Amino acid sequence: MPTITSLSPTSGPASGNTSVTITGTGFVPIVTNVKFGATATTFTVDSPTQITAIAPPGSGTVQVTVTTSGGGTSNGVSYTYLPVPSLTSVSPTQGPTTGGNTVTLTGTNLTGVTAVSFDGAAATSFTVVTDTQITAVAPAGTGIVQITVTAPGGTSNGATYTYVVVPTITSISPTAGPTSGGTSVTITGTEFTGPLTVKFGTTATTFTVNSSTQLTAIAPPGTGAVQVTVTGSGGTSNGVSYTYV
Repeated sequence: MPTITSLSPTSGPASGNTSVTITGTGFVPIVTNVKFGATATTFTVDSPTQITAIAPPGSGTVQVTVTTSGGGTSNGVSYTYLPVPSLTSVSPTQGPTTGGNTVTLTGTNLTGVTAVSFDGAAATSFTVVTDTQITAVAPAGTGIVQITVTAPGGTSNGATYTYVVVPTITSISPTAGPTSGGTSVTITGTEFTGPLTVKFGTTATTFTVNSSTQLTAIAPPGTGAVQVTVTGSGGTSNGVSYTYV
């Protein structure tokens, strides 16, 4: 009678194809089949005490058994199929091309996740909050990408995430003007593309886009020191001080 004493490994992905070493005794004279639960699979008899089998696809915990031509069927030893993680939503669904923002991933079977990927680029960091939620810090990227998570059970479906442009201001000239407004202010920076809004403090003003790195804005009336900002489709830039004198 064949007997199984151990399996290595004792678990694998639900997709199968894991090479499993079966150790025991009595694997003679001829091993006729190896089963994971009710499913027979391919195998190689390495010796009378060892078999290498390829786990078929499956789910849950099943019993691995060995049958020989002369001794019947062995005892069963447990093998566990690890669930494949899945994603159902991402929040937010977009972020800056520079990355660095936190994204919340919701799904199932997330406890064992070992990697989070944004179209192949690893998340800067991630935390498994619960079996249904992960928070990840987005890496830098461009365009529309698919976020996936990987666990011992396999890789999830993809969830769509879009990298959007956020303007940046490096300088303004001049940095001061009269309280009556009307001063022409040159704003230098990056990513001045698409629909834009220019504000002096909370007041939007008129402007001309000279290039993707330069705007000319007309200062509205105001008092004191205010922050000049440029807002694009991806968010609002840093602020640069402008003083009304």
